[in-house]
Amino acid sequence: MNEPIRVVVADDQRLLRESLRLVLDAQGDIRVVGVAEDGAQAARLAAETLADVVLMDLRMPGTDGVEGTRRVREARPQAAVLVFTTFEDDEAARQALQAGATGYVLKDLLPEDLAHAIRTVARGHALITPGLASRLAGSALRPERAGAPGEGEELTAREREILGLVAEGLSNREIARRLFITEGTVKNHLSHLFQKMSARRRTEALRRAREQGMLGDERDGSHGRES
Repeated sequence: MNEPIRVVVADDQRLLRESLRLVLDAQGDIRVVGVAEDGAQAARLAAETLADVVLMDLRMPGTDGVEGTRRVREARPQAAVLVFTTFEDDEAARQALQAGATGYVLKDLLPEDLAHAIRTVARGHALITPGLASRLAGSALRPERAGAPGEGEELTAREREILGLVAEGLSNREIARRLFITEGTVKNHLSHLFQKMSARRRTEALRRAREQGMLGDERDGSHGRES
């Protein structure tokens, strides 16, 4: 019988850590050998337990997931890091992958899909949520632009999609429901597109978008909406 895949779970929420332990241990071929509150503790546990996979949240107090990924790769190079996060954040994903993560998936996965993702990265294969993978591939093909980070960069497909929904007058919550993503993810995308468009709020971003012919003649229905 093959040895189970040894997993360290890193997340700052205790309830989630323990829930993941129960869910993953029930798979039979996966065993949670440690739980960590931040990236530094995850790296230490990965080395101590000879972990095969570290399931890494990105946003944690102390050592975050990106730095934690770097430390895991130094402390236990044999371990694959699978980012497991609420936020489909292109820049955070790029940083995590550059730090050595093998996979990037969202926390809305079904238990069996998460188990499949763990098995995939444990075998040495990369696994990135499809929409994010296509956007990262597209951005890699675009030439670098001069100027401040983010400013003047081309909007991603998702950012254009969200900008269009803003133009329809949808709130962050309504956009999240329409796109089946979290409200926090919507806010992250808005923050990035505001920076790229040198805008401070929705109305300013929409004005600039219309000046550039990105939205046509839609009416601005976003007044009074949250940013």
